[in-house]
Amino acid sequence: MQKEGRFSALERLSSSCNTCSESSLLVLGLTMTVIVIVQVFCRYILNHSLFWSEELARTLLVWLTFIGASVAYYRCIHPGIDIFYRRFSRRIKRYARIAVHGTSLTFFLVMVWYGSHFTYFVRLQTTPALSLPKWVIFLVIPVSGFILALHALAYLSKEFTKDRIKP
Repeated sequence: MQKEGRFSALERLSSSCNTCSESSLLVLGLTMTVIVIVQVFCRYILNHSLFWSEELARTLLVWLTFIGASVAYYRCIHPGIDIFYRRFSRRIKRYARIAVHGTSLTFFLVMVWYGSHFTYFVRLQTTPALSLPKWVIFLVIPVSGFILALHALAYLSKEFTKDRIKP
């Protein structure tokens, strides 16, 4: 019975993390949109370009991409080829889901490990226009890897407890 509570807590943590990620996506997307609109206005109407806007918009896009990937994984909306999967029996589909989430978890942990190392490696470098530390930009790799790993663990726990626990 204790396992059931722990797994449901893991799923709740994954869901909460996804909610925060979705809120972050909204803020990042709106901020990037406003920056690009202001840059276009300044460049074409005022004939004065903002030197920092492109760099900031690019950084926001990088964060949007990685955090967006975690939301897509949580919602199971990544593109996939299911021509064979649809023909599998229920039991083989379960094993396939376990294999996919297990392989994904391995990749996500690699993202956390090497992303952390790379973030540390660039810790003393700064961006040219904003003088922003580059570790702030590359921190998204281990952060999103951690979020993705959390989602993968939640999916795996659900797969391993699905047949044992009756609602």
